[in-house]
Amino acid sequence: MTDAPAPYLALALQCRCDAINAAPGPTEARSLMMAAILRLRAMILAAKGFIGSDLKLVVLPEYVLTGFPMGDSAAGWVTKAALHPDGAEYLALGEIARAADIHLAGNAYEQDDNFPGFYFQTSFLIGPDGRILLHYRRLISLFSPSPYDVYDRYVALYGKDSLFPVADTPLGRIAAIASEEILYPELARGLALRGAELFIHSSSETASPMPTAKNIAKQARAIENLAYVVSANTAGIAGINIPTASTEAGSKIVDYRGLVLAEAGYGESMAACAEIDIAGLRRYRSRPGMGNLLARQPLALWHDAYDCQEIHPVNGLLDQNGTPQPPPAGFFPKRQREVIARMESAGLI
Repeated sequence: MTDAPAPYLALALQCRCDAINAAPGPTEARSLMMAAILRLRAMILAAKGFIGSDLKLVVLPEYVLTGFPMGDSAAGWVTKAALHPDGAEYLALGEIARAADIHLAGNAYEQDDNFPGFYFQTSFLIGPDGRILLHYRRLISLFSPSPYDVYDRYVALYGKDSLFPVADTPLGRIAAIASEEILYPELARGLALRGAELFIHSSSETASPMPTAKNIAKQARAIENLAYVVSANTAGIAGINIPTASTEAGSKIVDYRGLVLAEAGYGESMAACAEIDIAGLRRYRSRPGMGNLLARQPLALWHDAYDCQEIHPVNGLLDQNGTPQPPPAGFFPKRQREVIARMESAGLI
């Protein structure tokens, strides 16, 4: 464990996503992605100049370079939109972190040489030296492949620790939660039990002046795990037929007591900026009392409760020989219907 850092400022940067779906080919799509990175560089450097040198962490929205696949095949989206771990886009993002002297977090679709034809949605954290410190591939997704779908092969290659990574950084112990995964308390708890003190949450979600499930969940995950949540939403997605402002507003920072410290309204904004006090969090976690929920967890009970059912099948994209197979058209809706039928058979519906 690192020594507790001095208090610092974090920013959930709410910025527009320019979708690449209409790009006629990979060359044009990659050009749009690099243009988005240049635009982000200017915004981040300007925010750093305005906020000051205490700004140490910037979190970007979900799939901010590309938007999401709409009608693209898995193989087509890999070619068009998925970053390579050693590719030009990550190098350019690393240059932003270096230039601004920040830890830069975000989310992108990523390819993997060990899984040809696959893309994984990946949350990342880049240090001020440009190196990737955290690399988390989304585990729960309705329409994208995940490591769970190729679990045996993935774990054989990367080990179980790769599924729930936590980075011990000068800013504290940081883990990533992608988009709607904030709705799953098990994921956040699994990361907290590996030491996570701050969740970077890249999202692109429906905004509303009414309470939304995700916004409620952000506070709940913070309270349950005595952890900060730095959640960045898009300021709309341009370039697709969905109304642009459907996914914007509400970027926020929540502290380990569940208090919203800062929140952005509509439009591109750096309003979701607040102080992170890891030393205070550690004091709170060390204090006996009813509020120390982590210390009061009877984990063995939950193991028994979850061990009685298997609803969502593992290794859904491995063939009988254990070879990864990219998802065919219609795979994900078909699988969900099968899961719901399994729930009916188990008496859960």
